[in-house]
Amino acid sequence: MKGKILALILICCPIVFFAQGEEAGPLTGNPDLQWKNKKSNKTEKANPGTFDSTFIYKSDTLNLPFFDEFTKNHFEQYNADFTDLGVTSDKKYRILDNVTSIQIPNNLYFSGQTTFRRTYDVLTSTYTDVNFSPTQFKVGSLATYPVSYATTDLYPPYYIYDTVGTSDVSDTIWIVSPEFYQDSATQFFINLNNSDAFWLDDQAYHNYRFAVEPPSLGVVTFDGLNENGFPYAIGTTITNYADFLTSKPLDLSTVNVADSVYFSFLFQAEGFGDVPETTDSLVLEFYAKDLDQWNWVWSASGQAVGDFQIGHIPITDPLYFEKGFQFRFKNYGALSGMLDIFNIDYVHLRALSGYQDTIFKDLAFVYPIGSLLKTYTSVPWDHFKNNSTGKMHDAAAITMHNGAVIQANNDDGLIEVSYGGFPEGNYLLNGQTLAGGVAPFNYLPGITSYSYHDLSGGYVYDIAKLGNHQTFDVLATATTPTTTANDYTLNDSTSGIQYFSNYYSYDDGSAEAAYGPTGTQSRLAIKYSAYEEDSIIGMNIHFVPSVVDVSNKLFLLTVWSDNGGVPGSVLYEDDVFFPRQPEYGSSRNEFTTYYFKDTLKVSVGLSYFVGWRQLDAIRLNVGLDKNLDNSTNTYYSVDNGISWSQSSISGSVMIRPIYSTAMDVELGIETIVNQPIVNLYPNPTADEVNIVIENGLFESVEVYSIQGTLLLQTIESNVSLINFPAGVYFFRLKGIDKVYKIIKN
Repeated sequence: MKGKILALILICCPIVFFAQGEEAGPLTGNPDLQWKNKKSNKTEKANPGTFDSTFIYKSDTLNLPFFDEFTKNHFEQYNADFTDLGVTSDKKYRILDNVTSIQIPNNLYFSGQTTFRRTYDVLTSTYTDVNFSPTQFKVGSLATYPVSYATTDLYPPYYIYDTVGTSDVSDTIWIVSPEFYQDSATQFFINLNNSDAFWLDDQAYHNYRFAVEPPSLGVVTFDGLNENGFPYAIGTTITNYADFLTSKPLDLSTVNVADSVYFSFLFQAEGFGDVPETTDSLVLEFYAKDLDQWNWVWSASGQAVGDFQIGHIPITDPLYFEKGFQFRFKNYGALSGMLDIFNIDYVHLRALSGYQDTIFKDLAFVYPIGSLLKTYTSVPWDHFKNNSTGKMHDAAAITMHNGAVIQANNDDGLIEVSYGGFPEGNYLLNGQTLAGGVAPFNYLPGITSYSYHDLSGGYVYDIAKLGNHQTFDVLATATTPTTTANDYTLNDSTSGIQYFSNYYSYDDGSAEAAYGPTGTQSRLAIKYSAYEEDSIIGMNIHFVPSVVDVSNKLFLLTVWSDNGGVPGSVLYEDDVFFPRQPEYGSSRNEFTTYYFKDTLKVSVGLSYFVGWRQLDAIRLNVGLDKNLDNSTNTYYSVDNGISWSQSSISGSVMIRPIYSTAMDVELGIETIVNQPIVNLYPNPTADEVNIVIENGLFESVEVYSIQGTLLLQTIESNVSLINFPAGVYFFRLKGIDKVYKIIKN
């Protein structure tokens, strides 16, 4: 009941505790790893809270050159199973015999506290206690491996009470759940042997979307989120070291200072994320194996986003020319979210280099291939099948970066579409099409270039395919120019997936910021223009943990009609007694599905809006995709929906309307066309309360005291409380059959 009362108070109180408007903010959701202790991802631990059934991985050693430009994910995967070839194990017991160090039997129990025999004399009303003699055992903790044992005195797990002076009575009182008993845990071991895995950590985030015009596909992003995408310390102002990216050991014993060993990389602050302050930093450290010590060698302070900068460091200290050398990046910043961003790319460690060797000679795709559909990244399959004409993209963007010192020929490329591994069709990427069609048509050195391609003619996704969901694979390939030194060919192609499901989406599935309106009772509405009229059954929403945990805040799912390009009448809104709360997923970029109450489906036209009415002033932090800008379809209101403003923050809000499509029978859903929406204002009030109802019939209102006494009944929609004392009142609306809470000042 407490939760319901809170919901009513928040719904009916339009007091603004925060500045009203819209906001976008950051997202919020060892080092020396010669070995790593991880649980198998295929089995569960037999004994929770112990190392039982976990793996210790011993790293393999790599040779020079070391190079990763992050087109692929080269993080080590810790997914060993007990049955894998080469797995060994060590079973440890909690209690050992103190003399033989052999484990004791399983059926023995002991107390760590002194137990005793008490003898009570009824004639003198006195008693004597005689402590039991302890037995010494070796006792170890199974929380960590290896196990450390300590000689410990243990006692019988019971007390004995004797009574003398009458018929002899002897009672044994057993201790409930004695704390010492035999237990075991098995530690498993395996040697890593994957030369295609370069990194031991996965705290930093390998991705294709957070960097602004990176020199190639893929970067690694450092922030305040852990490997699961959740803040290290949400709701705090703590700053500390957050993500680590640690290389596997490398063998530098065969090289020396005379071989001119250089370490190079590219880095960018902020990207599409949060700008790091000058007190934040990205740090590079080298590991000296013989000293078992990490040494600082380079760092960069926080700054606003700009072009990628180069780090170029000679390795000259003999301490590092050993087998087992490692390097690692780490970031210092806020731990409460995706804050204080740094991106890195093109990490390169090699011999026979020099101070002038700072150019990465590479012509590469910059971003993955996006949706081949116009406007949307996904649409319901049956909508596309019925309306496929004119839906393919007429200006698909291709972004390339020429990292060489000379220009590159803009040769023809190709987009290929396949289904189930078999070719479906393709598009020729005309090499003479660059941004704006302005000459010269070649890729200039050190420049990122955009070209836009008309895919509206030629291949169209095969509408003859049956089913409610379809997935097509898309591959874009650039022809390697003969006039350019192109050392790395892996990023000469980029792939993507065109997914047809049961929703419309503007976003690419990756959130780079958190977004939302601020102000009590504010509204957020996203416009969708569907291929055909249909009904929706809910929304997929990606909420991101960002600085403040708002998972306890309340909102109401809402659907509006289109009133000349802005939200109009309410077609659906959640019952005020059953508000929703933001739910964070267990991994990055995870959507939560919110179905309408009672499995209703809401009829919508070709154009409509979906979103929410929030009950609190604080921003609710929906994901914002900053790679695709659909802000012209984002609207918010801070005055109870009376007026609407178009968003001035670029990006695509990650709210997706779910269509029933062909699944009505499966879902057993019921159609509703309109639902009444009620506004009572002002609240709190010093006098009059106005009642406004859309899509519903108002018959009368009954006013009750907080004790449940009927105080007033009227058919008027303007109710005066001028003669009522200050306090809390309940308005029951006849015809709507709902109760609302009003506060009288």
